[in-house]
Order: sequence, then C-alpha cells, then structure tokens
Amino acid sequence: MARSHAAVRRPPAPSWPQPRTPAGGGSAPRSGHIPGRPAAVELAAPTDAEVAVEAARRRGRGAQSNASGRYEPLARVAFDDGWQSFDELPPFKTTVTFDSTRKIITRNDSPDVSFDRSINPYRGCEHGCIYCFARPTHAYLGLSPGLDFETKLFAKPDAAKLLERELSAPGYVPRTIAIGTNTDPYQPIEREHQIMRRILEVLDRCGHPVGIVTKSALVLRDLDILARMAQRDLVKVALSVTTLDTRLARVMEPRAATPPRRLQALRQLTAAGVPSSVMVAPVIPALNDAEIERILDAAAAVGVREAGYVLLRLPLEVRDLFREWLMANFPDRYRHVFKLIRESRGGKDYDSSWNTRMTGTGPVAWMIGRRFELACEKLGFNKTRMRLTTDHFCPPWRAAEQLSLF
Repeated sequence: MARSHAAVRRPPAPSWPQPRTPAGGGSAPRSGHIPGRPAAVELAAPTDAEVAVEAARRRGRGAQSNASGRYEPLARVAFDDGWQSFDELPPFKTTVTFDSTRKIITRNDSPDVSFDRSINPYRGCEHGCIYCFARPTHAYLGLSPGLDFETKLFAKPDAAKLLERELSAPGYVPRTIAIGTNTDPYQPIEREHQIMRRILEVLDRCGHPVGIVTKSALVLRDLDILARMAQRDLVKVALSVTTLDTRLARVMEPRAATPPRRLQALRQLTAAGVPSSVMVAPVIPALNDAEIERILDAAAAVGVREAGYVLLRLPLEVRDLFREWLMANFPDRYRHVFKLIRESRGGKDYDSSWNTRMTGTGPVAWMIGRRFELACEKLGFNKTRMRLTTDHFCPPWRAAEQLSLF
C-alpha cells in the first residue's frame, strides 16, 4: 500500500455514527461560531484496530502501536488472517546496535534554548515515555517512532574517544554541553555500556562544563565524578518529575525511575553539593497540571532551589501516539485533554513557533505558567541561578596523526 504524506496513518474512523462532513472537507461549523476564531473541531475518538500491538507483546512499553516511519514508501499493517498468526509473534525485546558515528558533539542555533551544543550517547530510549518529543527522530533511521523507538536502540561506544578528539581540535571554544535533551543518557542500557560515565570522565579531566537532564536514579552511580566537577562549577543536573502519582508514572513513563526515586536522587545530589534542579515536564492539561505545586513542594523538601517547566509538545508522530495512549488509559479525559491542548496551541495540536513552543499561548497556557511562577516565588525558587564556568578548560593532548603511506 502506498505511503501517504501524513506523519502517521490515522486510525480508521469509529464504527458509531459521526457528524456529517460538508462537501469540500473540514468539520461542519457549530451554530454560533464567532468569525475570526478557530472553528471548533470534532475530536473523533481514535480506534487502534489496525495499528495497535496486542498488550502481551508490548508489556512494559509506552506506545500502543508501531506504525511505519513517515519516510517509508510502504506502510505495513499486521492483521489476523484467521489462522491465529498473532500467536506466533514474539514480544518486543530491547536490542542495541552500535552506532559508528564520526562526530559526537551536535550543534544547534535554536533561539529559545540555552545551549548551542549537545551530546546524545544513545538513539532511542528504553524509558518509553509516551510524550517524548524525540520519537520522530527514529523515522530518520527507517524505524517506527512507536515501539521501535523504545526497543531498537543505538549506542555510541566511541563517544568518549570522539569527544576527546573534538575538544582538542584547534580553535575549539568551550561552552556548556547539554546531555539528555534528546534521549536519556541514563536509560537502563547505560548500566551495561557505561558510555555516559566515560563521557563524564573526559569532561572532568578537561575541565569542560556540562548540563545533564535525566529522569533516572542511575545518575547517582556517577556521583563521585559529579561531586568533583561541582567543586569547580562544571556541572548542573536536572531531574524531570512529571507526576507524583506512581500509577500514572508507570503507564506514562513505564521504564523510568519512580517519582520517589527521582526525588531521592535529587536529595543525594544536593547533599553532595551538586547543583540540581527539578523539571516539571511535560505539563499535560487535565492530566498532571494539578500537580505542579505538589511537585515543587516535594522538590523543595529535598533541598532543590531551581525549577523549570515545559508544556506538552506533540510534533509529528507524537500526536497520534499520544492519542492512542490516552484513549487506551484515560478514555474519559481524551476529548477534554485535547481541547485544552488546542486552546494552548492556537487551535492546533502543536505549534512549533520559536519562543512559544515550550510554554504555549492563550489563557490555558498563561494559567499554567502563572501557577508555576507563583509556586516558585512562594518556595524561593530561581532567586539565583548557578552559572557554569569555562575557566578550567584544558584541551586534551592531541595525539600525533601519522599520515597514510598510500
């Protein structure tokens, strides 16, 4: 079947009667619609009959389906031919492929982020967070942003060696490197591969500043390096705490650390003198937005004094994956959640405009932002922000490169 231009093929329409669509496409306008405002859009409840993977095969995973990537010429759909063929399909298991990349520092010029370079030790993330905005990147590899993103992972075992080479390049100017902004550097496979630890060893040895974002308590494994770097103002660590509800966390972030373990990690980091902050991210209207104040209170209780937040982002395939997940786990909130999302994104499911994509626009987004600001003000958060320094940077020794004889 030919692949359409859409990011992910929409699920088939539900079997119950739907509002009639006028000729020319689009939804029939409601009576009383005010000109100049976005017309109300009927949110047809999605059904995953053609794209969903049965629960036994995706146990412990976040996505409900594994639709083909948007660049694939064909879309393949599994269906039962009456011979119990689904019974022969194995469950999704985590596989790791070595990535032979030749560069490790990624540059960006986005005007609304605070860093211009980052490192991603892994591609894909076993945590399986359904809302992860990095999911669409798996389509570049010819894989699905759904279950493939959580199970078909890529590791960069030469990351530390490549980092040394790039830091020693003539003319390199040090600035804070961000790690964990795309996929989590402390996801479960890091226990075996230890790529992140080797990267930290290089940064520590060279006196290079780094900012880390994670939702894993595995960060405590490297507390010896982090504490040493903190003494020279070379490191900051942010842990994302999306909810304090362990049930919600389990279905939304199935293989990430539980909320209590993340808070305990923040406690130990701050006790060791490592500058730490909490990220209330993402804030999902009508799902976890009521917890903003409680999360900040819990973070203050463990010694944190900096915080940030990000509104839910649904680029490309993430939108349909999040819809499927929401309908499977919280069908009673489906319409309300998407209504509020659209009200905070100018009537769309997602708006990628600079400077508003992280916080949204409109009354709903304003209310979330104001609540966050008031809670931070009450707790004394963000009064001062610790700045990392490049004063200690010493490029690694660059080994002599022998020219080839041929």
